[in-house]
Amino acid sequence: MILAQNVTKYFGRFQALKDVSFEIKKGEIVGFLGRNGAGKTTLMRILTSYLPASSGKVVIGGDDVEKNSLAIRKKIGYLPETPPLYSNMTVSDYLKFAAEIKDVPARGRRNRINEVLEECNIGEVRDKTIGVLSRGYKQRVGIAQAIINKPELLILDEPTSGLDPIQNLQIRKLIKSLEYERTVILSTHILSEIEQIAHRVLIIRSGQIIVDKSLDMLLKDYSDDQCAESTLEEVFVKLHSETSEENNE
Repeated sequence: MILAQNVTKYFGRFQALKDVSFEIKKGEIVGFLGRNGAGKTTLMRILTSYLPASSGKVVIGGDDVEKNSLAIRKKIGYLPETPPLYSNMTVSDYLKFAAEIKDVPARGRRNRINEVLEECNIGEVRDKTIGVLSRGYKQRVGIAQAIINKPELLILDEPTSGLDPIQNLQIRKLIKSLEYERTVILSTHILSEIEQIAHRVLIIRSGQIIVDKSLDMLLKDYSDDQCAESTLEEVFVKLHSETSEENNE
């Protein structure tokens, strides 16, 4: 589904990504982790064709991101950390607008809007103006626009940000329900969410992929003994602690 080969990105003299390579199969849910400034957002923007890579190659569903950006955008649903919402539109009008620009067939457009309203549990606010909604509802409207075209690849950047525990659980169930149907890349600072949803983990540090393993294998590799398995949070902290120690030597 996704093939990244030696992806490098410069902003002036600053190298944000350094020869990043990985492959993700169709139907995988992948947790994408890293500290602030590690390069996560830059890489996600390259995958969505929002930013061009300085060098390297990205292929999604057989299409080269650089050469076929319009075809790529039809295959992708993207939720940035700040959802792209229009505060003066009602929820239903906004989703209709999103369906139109994403080429959802006119004949099935109304049914698809109703489906995502139900999937994201926002039917009760369908006629409300987005600007008056709570942070949690706005986040769910953002997810609804990301999935309205039934994308092959779904990229979610902090999808549960600002949600209460019940809403958080609903969104996790929604993401998990996409298992094997769509490829999902999930970036979040709430590592327990990755443990509950993802099959695999990519960890980026200083613009380089330092971990690319199944979640089960990663946790086992960092376990202190055979009885007590590490948590993802413990693994993440240990990896970055090791880096700090190396830099201090």
